[in-house]
Amino acid sequence: MISIVIPTQGNEAETVATLAALVPGSAAGMVRDVVLVERAGGSGNIERVADVAGCRFLTFEGSRADAIAAGVKLTRGSWLMFLHAGAVLESGWIDETSQFIESVGISGRRRAGIFRYARSPYAEGGIGQAMRQITRAVTGPSANQGLLIARDHYDRLGGYAAGARSAESKLLSKIGPSGRAILRTRIFVPA
Repeated sequence: MISIVIPTQGNEAETVATLAALVPGSAAGMVRDVVLVERAGGSGNIERVADVAGCRFLTFEGSRADAIAAGVKLTRGSWLMFLHAGAVLESGWIDETSQFIESVGISGRRRAGIFRYARSPYAEGGIGQAMRQITRAVTGPSANQGLLIARDHYDRLGGYAAGARSAESKLLSKIGPSGRAILRTRIFVPA
């Protein structure tokens, strides 16, 4: 049902944490496939993680947007979820995600879901963190909160613009405030 694309940035520990939170969804039949995307020249650790976790792995040269778009091409699900490595979904994500998908299907209205931001309990505090919280409150959700979107809606919006800077933020802008729902499920994001 859901295909998940995770650009890894080569960080093995963060990628494993994200994948661990997805295991219950896979066991429940909610996750169809997961693609880990890493820029060329990585250490090879992410490829081993993908192999052990049963994920597809893609090495890609180019921008982050190009890498994510290439990852999408390898997926088969009717819904797409984009997560950053290190982002960990709260345990109730499976039920809420399936309810959201069902409600979008019933309503026929094109909507995307974004998980509720929660700062990692291990992240550093301080003034910088306080300023990021204020910015987040004023500007709205950011790409590191994850995105759940129907594949056909993603395609209609043009997906991630090839080579574009801030392509994830641009996609959120295209969706717009009225086209997105902030889900109750929290996503713990590293600093």
